[in-house]
Amino acid sequence: AQKRRYSPGVQRVFPYISAMVNNGSLSYDHERDGRPTELGGCTAIVRNLHYDTFLIMMDIDGKHEWRDCIEVPGVRLPRGYYFGTSSITGDLSDNHDVISLKLFELTVERTPEEEKLHRDVFLPSVDNMKLPEMTAPLPPLSGLALFLIVFFSLVFSVFAIVIGIILYNKWQEQSRKRFY
Repeated sequence: AQKRRYSPGVQRVFPYISAMVNNGSLSYDHERDGRPTELGGCTAIVRNLHYDTFLIMMDIDGKHEWRDCIEVPGVRLPRGYYFGTSSITGDLSDNHDVISLKLFELTVERTPEEEKLHRDVFLPSVDNMKLPEMTAPLPPLSGLALFLIVFFSLVFSVFAIVIGIILYNKWQEQSRKRFY
């Protein structure tokens, strides 16, 4: 018997495969099983099977009969980005071995405008879905800047310790004078 989890909206049967596109500004919402950022998904009954299973183009019956799990048009991914997998959602988690990830660039006929649009992709995006804007990362500190920050932090720390010792000695001296 598969565990069923109920979320607002449509009922899902778990295990469930979902896909999301992220530009680095999103996080997976475990409380809502990733629904706010999900592009699509499907149920895949893959627990405790005695043969290897294959997902996304799925062969969960072990018969090498492949079928699509998710088809999302309008996904634009730049070169050099990463794909990730996880088996944890909310309070469910499974142990999985990711043996390989095979990715293929599909050859499609495009108009010159579509080709230019595809070539100029710098951040991942999905047509008809607004991803939050990413803020540009701060440039890394130079070696000199890092040295100066550490140096002045140490000088300030030594200065604060010396001032503390002087104030402590004065306090000790005044407390001795009160008893005589």
